[in-house]
Amino acid sequence: MPPRRRSALLARLVIDAPGRPQVILGELRRVILDGAVPPLTVIPLREVAELFGVSHIPVREALKTLIGEGLVTHEPHGGYAVAQLTAAELREMYIVRETLENASLAAAALNASGADRAALIEVNALLEQAIRDDDPAAYHRESRNFHIALTKPSRMFRLLHMLESAWNVTEPVQSMVHISRGDRVRLHTDHALMMDAFLARDVDCLLLVAERHHRRLETVIATLPTDTGLLAPEDDISAAQ
Repeated sequence: MPPRRRSALLARLVIDAPGRPQVILGELRRVILDGAVPPLTVIPLREVAELFGVSHIPVREALKTLIGEGLVTHEPHGGYAVAQLTAAELREMYIVRETLENASLAAAALNASGADRAALIEVNALLEQAIRDDDPAAYHRESRNFHIALTKPSRMFRLLHMLESAWNVTEPVQSMVHISRGDRVRLHTDHALMMDAFLARDVDCLLLVAERHHRRLETVIATLPTDTGLLAPEDDISAAQ
C-alpha cells in the first residue's frame, strides 16, 4: 500500500502558542478561510493533535465547532475534510449574504463616522491596486474587506455576526480567484459606485447599486467551473452533511 499523502493543511498551521482549545479552533479556521487549502482537503485528527501537543479531544471539539459553521464535513469512515459546496449551495449562500448585507446598508451609510468612511476609501484603494496588479487572491481578500467596511458602521452586531458566518461558508471556494479579470473589473466598477453613494449618504442610490452588484455576482458565480473540485456535483449528498 502506498504511503498516505500528508495533508496540505498541516503545513499551513502555525503553532506558536500552547494547544488550548480556542487556539486550535482559531488556527484551523484561519487556514480554511484564507483559501490556502481547497475543498475536500483532509484534516487528519491524529496529526493535528500531535502538532499542537494535545490529545484528540480538543482537536475533535474544534472540528465539531467547524462542522457547525459549515466549514468542515465528517464521515464516520472517511474522517474530517474541508467542506465542499455544490453550485446550488454556493448560490444559496450568496443570496443569504445579499439579504443580510442589504438589511444593514441604510444604517451603515447614515451612521458612518469619519473613521468608517476613511476605512472604506482605504480598502477601495487596495482593491484598485489588486486590479492593476492582476492579483486575484488580493482582489478576493480585499473584496470581502470592502463589504465589511460597507456594513460594519451599521452597528447591527447580531446581523453582522450572521453575515460573517455566511461569508465564511463560501470562503473555501475563493470565488473571486477563479473568475475572469474582466469580471473582477466589472465588479469593482460597482464597488466604486457603492462607495460614492455611501460617502454621499445616498441610501437610495446605494441600495440600487448594491442590487445591481448582487445580480452581477449571481451571473459571475454561475460561471465557476464545476469539474475542478471547487464545487461538488449537485447530486452529491455528502456535500450537505
